[in-house]
Amino acid sequence: MHKISGYADFSDFARRHDIPLHYVRDYGMRHEEDVAFFQRHRFDLIVQGGWQRLFPEPVLETLRIGALGVHGSSDFLPKGRGRSPMNWSIIEGRERFILSLFLIGAGIDDGPVFDYEMYDISEHDTIKTLYYKSVLATERMILRNLEPLLDGRASAVPQAGDPTYYFKREPRDGRIDWELSDVSEIHRAIRAQTRPYPGAFALLDDSWVRIWSAQPFDTRLTYPGSAYGAVVARFGDDLIVNCRGGLLLVTEYSPLDSQERSALGIDP
Repeated sequence: MHKISGYADFSDFARRHDIPLHYVRDYGMRHEEDVAFFQRHRFDLIVQGGWQRLFPEPVLETLRIGALGVHGSSDFLPKGRGRSPMNWSIIEGRERFILSLFLIGAGIDDGPVFDYEMYDISEHDTIKTLYYKSVLATERMILRNLEPLLDGRASAVPQAGDPTYYFKREPRDGRIDWELSDVSEIHRAIRAQTRPYPGAFALLDDSWVRIWSAQPFDTRLTYPGSAYGAVVARFGDDLIVNCRGGLLLVTEYSPLDSQERSALGIDP
């Protein structure tokens, strides 16, 4: 119902390890049955992963230690709070990501920070490989801090400075405008929105397609008589597209059907 990109079902894992499962009645966990579940169990600690809603105060108040979250951007918190920070960081051309382990409060990513890990955003990274790095960084921080948290030795530093926020991205935000963006910006947009996300999409040779993989091709082979977004050469299934500032090599793409075009607000 909520169409979460990259959703994973851990029910089989939980059953194999005899871990009880609770499926919330409400995504925001404000339903009385959800609050009652946490009030009944009085957990020490929640380790949050991929939950795209704020934890309500009645739930947080039931926890002995609190709830742990991870969030980051190319700068230290409170810069880059909000939604889709890794996608935005690729789109903006950032070269590093700082992932923080923090105590979740009632606000948006505003809790005190226990620890952080920093990793590169290279020209070869896509959102998929950045998630790999995020998994490794998160694992390190949790293993490093879990025991001190449970026995009361961990300390957190309040965030300092004026916060900035990233906005939520919708599938229709993935549209490529060949006239407005140059070849580097288009390449970053494709890397930031490839699988497990819905993908960047564009009009190519009068057909709407999702572009899953591409790379800057050349800046000296020019086609001044061709429009931006025109396919100027084909090599098997690979396409060479004329862009502002150079050529783009598109190596993986798929057509958008009528239902997808309608959902994205594209005219048939």
